[in-house]
Amino acid sequence: MKKFLYPLIDSRFEKEEINAAIKVIKSKQLTISKITEKFEKKFAKFIGSKYAVMVNSGSSANLLAVSTLCNPARSENLKSGDEVIIPGICWSTSLWPLVQHGLKPVFVDVDLDTLNISLKDLKRKISKRTKLIFCVHVLGNSSNMREIKDISKKNKILIIEDACEALGSKYNNKNLGTFGNLGTFSFFYSKQITSGEGGMIVCDSKSDYQLLLSLRSHGWSRNEEEHHKKMVKLFPKLEPRFIFSNYGYNLRPLEIQAAIANEQLNKIKKFEKNRAYNRLQIIKHFFLKKKDNINKLFFISNAKKVKASWCGISILIDKNLMKFKNKIIREIEKSGLETRPIVCGNILNQPAIKLFKLDKKRTYLKNCQEIEERGFYIGLNTKKSSLKKLKKISKILDNAINKF
Repeated sequence: MKKFLYPLIDSRFEKEEINAAIKVIKSKQLTISKITEKFEKKFAKFIGSKYAVMVNSGSSANLLAVSTLCNPARSENLKSGDEVIIPGICWSTSLWPLVQHGLKPVFVDVDLDTLNISLKDLKRKISKRTKLIFCVHVLGNSSNMREIKDISKKNKILIIEDACEALGSKYNNKNLGTFGNLGTFSFFYSKQITSGEGGMIVCDSKSDYQLLLSLRSHGWSRNEEEHHKKMVKLFPKLEPRFIFSNYGYNLRPLEIQAAIANEQLNKIKKFEKNRAYNRLQIIKHFFLKKKDNINKLFFISNAKKVKASWCGISILIDKNLMKFKNKIIREIEKSGLETRPIVCGNILNQPAIKLFKLDKKRTYLKNCQEIEERGFYIGLNTKKSSLKKLKKISKILDNAINKF
């Protein structure tokens, strides 16, 4: 694996995380227990939801969220064949839980200036069969969540918010992930906080919360207090600890993940401040290099009413230069600055879409395609970088873009 001078993310763990991890190992309680429960309550309070359920990854959070809304034990559940609005700029495991549950994805375009759902396209593609809007808050930004919420209420449509890249981001001073029925978050290494791997689902519904707990742990009933009492009475011959009243998975995190994430959450405001500073200086000094640079790279900024908690700098190359994109990326990485595509580009171009025949009509998503052809992003360190280092990153971008 290539080692970069300026990697996507810096070393995240300090003495607090290391000591917390050691304490768990010494306790010999490695599987899910009191530390996870304590962190879930702390996270729910931080984000502004009644309940939070920790899992082993952001992808698992999406799977569990969809499973909960589709479950027959839920009073208003999604059914096979129901349509789901999902943006063409999304991660693979935002999409696949929908397919696995027999739901029909309806792909919508995004806005170039936010990378998030185009409300115009969303309104155009809603039908009587639409039962869920699956929002994906790309790299910390957001669509107009007030309007999406109004649309869902008017049409009796559920909402899942994939906020895996948007922990700490706010729309109109309200945390992303708290507008829908369920919100999902990731604690992967490059995200706003990390436990190496890990994720969280938040909600305000007690019944959804109890379903999440059950499905997370094999489908047993012992996490659902009132329901469990009924099961014990109905099935007196079964061992009470192992009554399985639903299908389920094992998506539980380790105690060590919760312990590390807990320490990281204590630092999130500092991380946000440092990343905002690093981002501002990189962009500022890029434009100071040459006046005409303003026409060569477009840096994605906060959408209206959004205060983004950035986990990277999203960039679009000028249309006149996009044919050189791969060469520009090679120049950037050759100089030691690591890059990534914006999510996975236009999801409709991925071979698995064809394998599962998810786009028989060959939907054309103009802006998603443009983002794939013009877009990339670079990381933002959680530590405040030196001005010298930030100017160097700006210079790498300047040198690469001005070679073509």
